[in-house]
Amino acid sequence: MKAFYADEQKRHDPKAFLSSGAPQPNPEKPERVERLLAGAGAAGLSVERPRELGLAPIAAIHTPEYLDFLEHIFVRWRRIEGASEEVIPNIHPIARDGAYPASAVGQAGYHMADTACPISAETFDSACWSAWSAVAAVEAVLSGERAAYALCRPPGHHAFADVAGGFCFLNNSAIAAQHFRQSAARVAILDVDLHHGNGTQGIFYARGDVLTVSLHADPERFYPFFWGYASERGEGPGLGCNFNLPLPRKSGDEAFLGALDAGLKRIRAFAPDALVIALGLDAFEGDPFGGLSVTTPGFARIAERIATLELPTTIVQEGGYLCDALSANLTSFLAAYGAAVRA
Repeated sequence: MKAFYADEQKRHDPKAFLSSGAPQPNPEKPERVERLLAGAGAAGLSVERPRELGLAPIAAIHTPEYLDFLEHIFVRWRRIEGASEEVIPNIHPIARDGAYPASAVGQAGYHMADTACPISAETFDSACWSAWSAVAAVEAVLSGERAAYALCRPPGHHAFADVAGGFCFLNNSAIAAQHFRQSAARVAILDVDLHHGNGTQGIFYARGDVLTVSLHADPERFYPFFWGYASERGEGPGLGCNFNLPLPRKSGDEAFLGALDAGLKRIRAFAPDALVIALGLDAFEGDPFGGLSVTTPGFARIAERIATLELPTTIVQEGGYLCDALSANLTSFLAAYGAAVRA
């Protein structure tokens, strides 16, 4: 199996975020890349650099207004007297159907859902290379690979079409799914991250050509709080094409696999031509966020179950934060998935 990654993705280096109102070191650190590369290498993957692809595949998902904001906001922000070293919003609209502000401060609040996605001078470039890694993995599958892995960092599944949030700026999984649509009439996205993929859900909520399935910690008392409930089924042409499987906190392998079986059943009923796996490793029992309790061997079992779909597949890295087992968890998933698709 091939893997795709560019070193520019490490340049985004956020310093802090607010957790329960208190400043904390940002856990979405560049060091994640080194751990994930080690995990991919141990699974036998060869890593290739993606091509620079311009904004076209990204703009297929994100609005031009938002992309212009991401590209230029840091320079504009730093012109403000006394501004913070990173772009961090301090005001948000209570609704997004009103006027669009001209000020950098107002636009930051409009386009950034929370304080967990600070923007620095390197953020936009890193996010673009992350997205291009996802597109490169899709292109490898379209060229005949049965599966490919995109080491996407920064991650993406909390980013909406015009909003950043939860460490995410460009929605790599959504961009991958849309790129698959060049030749695939129907695509499924299966999100196994600890947190609900609210941005991915929002992007495809009214579309019937992309099925979104998410397994995650119950959002009633967990990020992203406002999305991820089982009652959210899609709307308009997308009604019935969104399937959320919230799990009680600290759920382990068996509960996760039980929910996964329900998700796989829904994917089979959708009969997609291709699959995007939004791979979060933060469901691990030792992850710093501590929401679920999947074990390292559990990730192999998850991979083996998903592989039974026998679909052309791109695996897009989402969460999974610094802990001793981060590399081993990725190895467990990728080695099992690779073995299953070769069998």
